[in-house]
Amino acid sequence: MPALVSILIPCYNAAPWLPATLQSALAQTWPNREIIVVDDGSQDGSLAAARGFESQGVAVIAQPNRGASAARNTALRSSRGAWIQFLDADDLLAPDKIERQLGNAAAQRGDLMLAARWARFTGSPENVQFAPEMLCRDADPVEWNVLKLEHHAMMHPAAWLTPRALADSAGPWDETLSLDDDGEYFSRLVLRSAGVRYCPDAVSLYRSSLSGSLSTSKSDRAWDSGLRSLEATAALLTARENSPRTRHACAVAAQQLIYEAYPAAPAMRRRAKALAAGWGGAQVAPFGGPKFQRLRRLVGWRLARRLQRVFGP
Repeated sequence: MPALVSILIPCYNAAPWLPATLQSALAQTWPNREIIVVDDGSQDGSLAAARGFESQGVAVIAQPNRGASAARNTALRSSRGAWIQFLDADDLLAPDKIERQLGNAAAQRGDLMLAARWARFTGSPENVQFAPEMLCRDADPVEWNVLKLEHHAMMHPAAWLTPRALADSAGPWDETLSLDDDGEYFSRLVLRSAGVRYCPDAVSLYRSSLSGSLSTSKSDRAWDSGLRSLEATAALLTARENSPRTRHACAVAAQQLIYEAYPAAPAMRRRAKALAAGWGGAQVAPFGGPKFQRLRRLVGWRLARRLQRVFGP
């Protein structure tokens, strides 16, 4: 029998998008799967929407609000699959996403993280915008993490397909993190693995530009989470390879976090500055879109960032 794949969906106030997400999970062409939704104390009808799919075999668990990482951990503990597919409640999988990844010869090893092609969309998935992604490649664990940190790059969580053995050995999601909880978790898994294998024919879709999402949060608590996520990744990365390239990557990531948070979270920025110096420092310009870069050259990055906070990207 084909390996069981567990599709794990944390949900909090995602009622408008959850049905489409569940339909994309149910439409998977991989024949042996389980789908588990953990409703994390939603107040918008998400739980009722999820329970509407129980007759199609979707398992639904309700818990008090404890955060996305706690919901993922609940789903993981309740799952039985040899492979783990995390899927946020507003994102989508192409119907053959899992089948294509498990059809890759790399899947037979069981010690590799399997990555898929992914793209952002807003509103309707017909508005999807594919673009080259820095981390969509085959890479060894250190190389992948250096690229991630140096280029301020991200990997959409649903792009991954994770062997259960790796998830078990790496440990649960860090429930104290909010911002970049997924960045810390998957960096940890990659560093536990033998490397990343990329399957360009497998596709997942990331719904972006939602107000109130963790990735758009600008509270001091969120910025602190972002720095603690970096510290955790840096500790594992430099333990694996303590070299000029790994320390430089950590310093670049700390400096970019300072740029990104400014003028908020002054305490976090001071800590990030000290960490960057401890890793050897990094003379890098802030990342940002063309509009921000033009403004930065005219008025400096601090004023450009303040203006961006007021008028938007």
